[in-house]
Amino acid sequence: MQRNVHPRLALRALACAAAACALLSGCINLAPAYETPASPVPQALPSAGAATAAPLNATDLSWRDFFVDPRLQGVVELALANNRDLRVAALNIERARAQYGIARAGLFPTLDAGAGGSRSRTPGGVSTSGEARYATQYSADLGLTAYELDLFGRVRNLGEAALQSYFETEENRRSTQISLVASVATAWLQLAADEQRLELARSTLDSQRKSFDLIQRSHALGSQSGLALAQSQSTVDAARADAAAFDSLVEQDRNALALLVGATPPAELLPTTATADAAQLLVPPAGLSSNVLQQRPDVRAAEHALRASNADIGAARAAFFPRIALTASAGTASSTLSGLFASGSKAWSFAPSISVPIFDGGANRSNLQVAEAQQKIQLATYEKTVQTAFREVADALAERRTLAERLDAQRSLLGATSRSFELSQALFKSGASSFLDVLDAQRAYYAAQQTLIGLQLTEQTNRLTIYKSLGGGWSEGAEKNG
Repeated sequence: MQRNVHPRLALRALACAAAACALLSGCINLAPAYETPASPVPQALPSAGAATAAPLNATDLSWRDFFVDPRLQGVVELALANNRDLRVAALNIERARAQYGIARAGLFPTLDAGAGGSRSRTPGGVSTSGEARYATQYSADLGLTAYELDLFGRVRNLGEAALQSYFETEENRRSTQISLVASVATAWLQLAADEQRLELARSTLDSQRKSFDLIQRSHALGSQSGLALAQSQSTVDAARADAAAFDSLVEQDRNALALLVGATPPAELLPTTATADAAQLLVPPAGLSSNVLQQRPDVRAAEHALRASNADIGAARAAFFPRIALTASAGTASSTLSGLFASGSKAWSFAPSISVPIFDGGANRSNLQVAEAQQKIQLATYEKTVQTAFREVADALAERRTLAERLDAQRSLLGATSRSFELSQALFKSGASSFLDVLDAQRAYYAAQQTLIGLQLTEQTNRLTIYKSLGGGWSEGAEKNG
């Protein structure tokens, strides 16, 4: 229907319609009441045994404070600025924010302003008067198009699901940053250890070559057998192979670090040989509540996904109820452009509509079943994420519990093999022992040195694992610089 009304009345009617939309929207929420699931892990984290450092809160400690080596700090900062995976995670946040904006826009009316004009000619042969007729019309209006009254919370729950998805993406970005920081530090420490192994292999090769030269001269004089010469040659070749292998590993470590950083790190930021404590040691106090795992970004992301699936159920339930849409407009119409805003040219229209689901072949019910199944999937995923987090912490603490003893035993073993090697050399020079005893002692000494380097790397990476598994590695300052 269309009729002329006073312009103030028309605008007032449109304003009232918009106000009614806002008041009626979201009267009922059919989503299940959300409750944080019970934790499926023990209430307390395992003990790390005797504490060797003051306990610190990983979630309150930024990566800059955790890493004590300035070179490692510089490499991590480069990675946060250049790593492509972190860039993708940040762009995903922007996309999720925009998607939430789209979903939230459905809560508000859409007002459109338009203006138009038309001119038509009717031939005299079809005109009732027998003469050609010309018709002209101009119009200008402000309209509300198909706005849904969200009486049962369908649009609001869709917006809530989009909001929780946005929060989930933010947490995923934080989780990506924590993983990146830990991966860069691990790669940096691995490079340091392999460079130490390479240096050890090269020094061992030099020592083996000197021994081989001595045996070769002795063999030429007849004081050493061909067996001793062959055995000495085998140790030289084995040392050469080790040195070449570690040289290749060092290059691969540098390539891996460059990929994580997203650029080639400057030489001054690379480790030279073995580094002392590159990161602080965090020891959770005995009886620490496992609720600290709720601060991990991956656990928080899983909970946001669970909340989003909860809201999807509400949207699916609302599909069973009627949907009311409003279309209205107010404006002016005239046959002349000069009379477009003259008195008596005002017009308005109001066209509400209601859609009641009667038969859809079971589509709505199936959509609800999908939403409910997805909610159960997200619940199981959340519980599995918490369990995985607990295991990561428990495994790291279990390794920490024995590391001090293993390192102490390995250092003692290294001292014993060193003395054994020295004694075997002395006995060989005095003629009281064969060169085979020297070779065996040297191999044991070399293996003990390599094992100690590996254990020291394990101890350093264990610090990283505890820090990461407790949710450390994120801070607002890190976000700004990242």
